[in-house]
Amino acid sequence: MAITTRLQWLIWIAVFLILFFSILPVDGFIHAITFTPISFAFYLIVIYGNISFLFPRFYQTGRKVQYVIYVIILLVTAGMARGYLIMYLYNKTMAKPEPIMVSSMLNFIIAGFLTYLLSFIFRIAIAYFSLKQQAEKILAQKSQAELDLLKSQVQPHFLFNTLNNIYYEAYREAPKTAKLIERLSDIMRYFVDESPKDLVSITTEIHFLENYIALEKIRMRHELDLTFIQECNADLRIPPMLLMTFVENIFKHGIDKSSSDNKIELSLIQQDGYLVFQTKNPVYNIAAGAEPNGFGIKNLKKRLTLLYGTAFDLWTTADDNFFTAYLKVPLT
Repeated sequence: MAITTRLQWLIWIAVFLILFFSILPVDGFIHAITFTPISFAFYLIVIYGNISFLFPRFYQTGRKVQYVIYVIILLVTAGMARGYLIMYLYNKTMAKPEPIMVSSMLNFIIAGFLTYLLSFIFRIAIAYFSLKQQAEKILAQKSQAELDLLKSQVQPHFLFNTLNNIYYEAYREAPKTAKLIERLSDIMRYFVDESPKDLVSITTEIHFLENYIALEKIRMRHELDLTFIQECNADLRIPPMLLMTFVENIFKHGIDKSSSDNKIELSLIQQDGYLVFQTKNPVYNIAAGAEPNGFGIKNLKKRLTLLYGTAFDLWTTADDNFFTAYLKVPLT
C-alpha cells in the first residue's frame, strides 16, 4: 500500500475516533455510535467529492462557473442530508421530538463549507507526500541505474579492446575485413557511449548510419546503388537513433539480395530551422506480409511526440513499388 494511502487511512481513523469521543460524553453511546458514521460520511463526500471529482474535472479544465455551481449543489445537498438524518434519528430516540429548524440546516451547510475549505489543505498534503514518494523513488532508481551502468561498463570495454586486437591482427592479412571490424566496433561504441545521451552531433549520427549501411552491404550479393545526400551543418545536435528506423526498414523491406537492381536514395537536409530526412527504396516484401510501415514507424512516432509534441512531420507512402519515408523535425 502506498505511503499516501496509508496516511489517509490513519487520518480518517483519527477523524472517526475524534467524532465518536466528542459526541460520547454529551449524548451517550447510542447517539455517538449513530451520529458518528453520518458525520464521517459527510466529511468523506465533501472532501473527496471536491478534490477527486469536481476540482480536477471542472476547475482544472477551465469550466470554473460549472465548478462553482456543482460545489454549491454538493455542499447544500450534503449539509441538508446530514442535518436531516441527524435530526430525524435524534427525534426518534427522544421522548419530546424537536422540529427540524431552518437555522439548524444552515449550520450544517456552513459546516459543509468549512469542510470544503479543509479539502484543499487535504489535497495539498496528499500532493506533497505523493511528490515526496516519487522523488525518493526516482533517486533510488537513479542510484540503481548508476550502479548498473558501472557494472555494464566492464564487459563493453573488454569487448572493444578485444575487437581492436582482432582489427590489428586482421589488418595484416585482410585490410577490408579489418575495416568492417572497425565499423562494428564504432557501432557498439555508439550504443554504449552516445545512445544514452539526450543529444548527439549530426556528424556522429551520420557516421553511425554509414557504419550500419557498410555492414549491411556485406550481406548483398550485388553492389548496392545507394545515394546519400547530406546538406546540414556539422554542429547540429539531434536526439540519438532518430534516423535509424528509416534506414533499418530499407534493409528489411527495400532490398532484394538476389537482385542487381537495388537503388536506395537518402537525403538529410537542413532548411528553415528544420532537419528533413527522407528515404526512398523499392518494396519487395509486401507480398510476404512484412509491411514496411510497421512497429518501427509507430514507435518512432511515439518517441517524436514525446520529444517535439506536434511540432514534427512524419509520413510514409508506397506507390509504383517504391516506398518513401519522410521526417521533418525542428532544430533547437
